[in-house]
Amino acid sequence: MSGNKESGSSQPAEASGNTQSTSGPSDTPHTPCVQMRGQALRYRSIHTQLMEMVLTLRQTVEDHITRLMTRPQRQDLTLEEQWHGQAIREQEALLGRLLFQIVSFLPAGAPGDQSAQPPRTSMDSRGDVGGGQPVQANRQTGQMFYQESGFENTVISYDLSNRGIDISALYRLRFRDYDAYQGNKYHKDKNTLGYINLGTSENKLCTDLLAERLSQSDMTYIDEDLLQYADWRGQPFLRKEVARFLTFYCKTPEPLDPENVVILNGCSAVCSALAMVLCDPGEAFLVPTPSHGGFAFSTHLYAKVKLVPVHLESQVTEANDYPFQLTVDKLEQALLRAKIEGKKVRGLMLINPQNPLGDVYSQDSMMEYLEFAKKYNLHVIVDEMYMLSVFDEAITFHSVLSMKSLPDPNKTHVIWGASKDFCISGFRFGALYTHNREVASAMSCFGYLHSISGIAQYKLRQLLQDREWIDNIYLPSYHFRLQEAHKYVTHKLKALKVPFLNRGSGLYVWINLKQYLDPCTFDKELLLHRRFLDHKLILSPGKTFMCKEPGWFRLVFAARPHLLRSAMRRFQQVLAEQAQECRVKQLEDAVKEEVSASQPEAPASPALRKS
Repeated sequence: MSGNKESGSSQPAEASGNTQSTSGPSDTPHTPCVQMRGQALRYRSIHTQLMEMVLTLRQTVEDHITRLMTRPQRQDLTLEEQWHGQAIREQEALLGRLLFQIVSFLPAGAPGDQSAQPPRTSMDSRGDVGGGQPVQANRQTGQMFYQESGFENTVISYDLSNRGIDISALYRLRFRDYDAYQGNKYHKDKNTLGYINLGTSENKLCTDLLAERLSQSDMTYIDEDLLQYADWRGQPFLRKEVARFLTFYCKTPEPLDPENVVILNGCSAVCSALAMVLCDPGEAFLVPTPSHGGFAFSTHLYAKVKLVPVHLESQVTEANDYPFQLTVDKLEQALLRAKIEGKKVRGLMLINPQNPLGDVYSQDSMMEYLEFAKKYNLHVIVDEMYMLSVFDEAITFHSVLSMKSLPDPNKTHVIWGASKDFCISGFRFGALYTHNREVASAMSCFGYLHSISGIAQYKLRQLLQDREWIDNIYLPSYHFRLQEAHKYVTHKLKALKVPFLNRGSGLYVWINLKQYLDPCTFDKELLLHRRFLDHKLILSPGKTFMCKEPGWFRLVFAARPHLLRSAMRRFQQVLAEQAQECRVKQLEDAVKEEVSASQPEAPASPALRKS
């Protein structure tokens, strides 16, 4: 575990491992299925080529379908034109079934789904209503519609609105793997072949401590008021306790005001509501990437807000003192690019400690980002979900609320919740603290849709006010378990010669698997992700974090030891198979190149000889 030893400094250490290293034959771990590997690899080579063709075909089909479905609407379609439109829809359904049959031959099919069905077309289509007008769909929906291995769940619907189609496709795209996991979870006794989820950033290290604390007598109180509708901003007693809690653990210079607190059912709900009240549809936030993939979902679902990525690079250069460093220059460049593209940027979204990198911003760096935002009149949303999950004692976390003088207090908004730091993601609790009463008032409206039950709010108040338990029992145990889990996983990664960022905060480690991609592309990253799924192991690929470079994955280590041991065995087996396949491909390419070089050149044509 490494970090800057200076007091108050949190500059990240260098990336652990050599990013150029590759595993040789001697590094490949033995697997039980070694006898069948040769035959399996030959089949996988064919399947990989077929998948590449399907990926190319997907884009072509998407463009064709988009053109067909975005034709100008007409009210006076003739019977022949209506028939033609129905024929097009039937052709689309047939095309979908054919593509599904192709994908069903690949190992990249739907994880664990033995009942996949080809897409169906609704015969009572809304295209027949109102003179057979064709349903329209935008390009984004088309891209989501034809995501690979999603055909088994795809229905060409004429019952949903265009917005409904977009939302449905967005859900399938984002939560397909998670849904498979929910239906087939690993259990050490009951289901050892189920999915192990190291992709979702969910804290399971101290659920035993929380279960014990939440079972104590002070948690069982029931009052009639708790069974009724409450203040949409959150129960006054909980908002008061959240203000006290943040005042203490964020080390604020002055006590925080409960009137500036808004409670909703999860930090994603807070983020989504903030996007609604700060932006109009089509406006944008700057987001340093790689960054939490949930931002894109939360800001798009209701608010239709765009994200402008501020791409960070892994290489250490004159501009980067350490991998994935965020600088004001990069923020400036991204803002200028957005303006050139005609995008109106309304704010900057930051995560501290960072997800998925694990970086902790220093006070000086945070002040630079805030001053940049003030210069361009931007809001700043700071997600501090992992503020109590810093387990390296050499690193000091500084909340933005601890700053004595914020450049623009009315445009600085902080999000915190108990899901990550306290292992209670099922409580669905998220809090906003903002100095801007106008923003707080507008946010309160969303409590009508996204409030928490009164009983849950009472239990949360009891938990957050128990400082003796938090400081003397929970946090010491939690930080020790984080350290041990991080140590175990990083030790395994070093043994496998997998480079990673060695940080001391968060529930995850950012790992570099570029050496297992040949060539190193996002399509190959997707195929590796699917191979993990074939082995019932879920990791999060870098593309879901809008990472500029293919080959990075986030691995969550906040799990109990027996689960981590099983997960890392599967991880090791996948890398062994992937490394072997890469070597086979390299040999095949070398043979092809040798055969091509040994063939004599074709004689020139008679016309060329005459000239």
